Amino acid sequence: MKTAGLAALVAASWLVAFSLVHAASAQEPVPAKQLFGTADQPAHLPSAPLGSYAKGCLAGAVQLPSDGPNWQGMRLSRNRHWGHPALVAFIQRFAKDARQKIGWPGLLVGDMSQPRGGPMLTGHASHQIGLDVDIWLDPAPRRRFTAEEREELSATSVIASRSEINPNIWSADHARLIKLAASYPQVGRIFVHPAIKKTLCAWAGADRAWLNKVRPIYGHNYHFHVRLKCPVGAMGCKDQAPPPPGDGCDETLAWWLSDKPYAPPDKKTPPVPPKPLLLSDLPRGCTAVLRAP
Repeated sequence: MKTAGLAALVAASWLVAFSLVHAASAQEPVPAKQLFGTADQPAHLPSAPLGSYAKGCLAGAVQLPSDGPNWQGMRLSRNRHWGHPALVAFIQRFAKDARQKIGWPGLLVGDMSQPRGGPMLTGHASHQIGLDVDIWLDPAPRRRFTAEEREELSATSVIASRSEINPNIWSADHARLIKLAASYPQVGRIFVHPAIKKTLCAWAGADRAWLNKVRPIYGHNYHFHVRLKCPVGAMGCKDQAPPPPGDGCDETLAWWLSDKPYAPPDKKTPPVPPKPLLLSDLPRGCTAVLRAP
């Protein structure tokens, strides 16, 4: 794209976000997801994660290239392959190490964050500060996917039932890949389906310290979610509390594998849908992130 065309695109993106910010301040309430979901370029500010993983935004995001020597980006039309430089560097290193150390043929990278982070129009509650990434459990093929395949191909579930993996799809290489991801000191948590956690607990053997980072939660049949800790010196970033001590292969996992997560709500007190986040709910710096060119 020519320089003039790129400048016009950035200006148009900024005008949309700027007008929505003013609408929010004049009328309230405009959901923050509409403000951040319409920004298609990053804020030209020093890189900084602001706020927490589920209530924040991202200044100075960088984009992961759609293709690298050891990865391929998926669902490119979502424009969610943005992150803090620490996240982009981690993905590149992890992809290289996965090939060299365990023979994984390449990562398929799903959602990271939006160009300016923040709440998304659809999908994730987290992924707001550029430190989260979803890695598909499918290995990359030897060839490059076409643009259409990246949008249309479905990831493969490794789950057979609520408490069991599919042994015809799951392999020890999946376990090695997740263990490798957990080995990096900058990784704070890895979210997997409870059946995957159960399988990892049985597979791990005597080396179990890494299991502490691997936390069970439903919705991860097809991918695992890697969350980095706040980078050193990121003063505006709010870290998640460390996981409780131990390998997590205990009563907390048993709860996830029980019927309790599926228990029907009490009809006398029906659940109240959460209100969408507003710009006023986010750190003050997020207004500057939206207004920045």
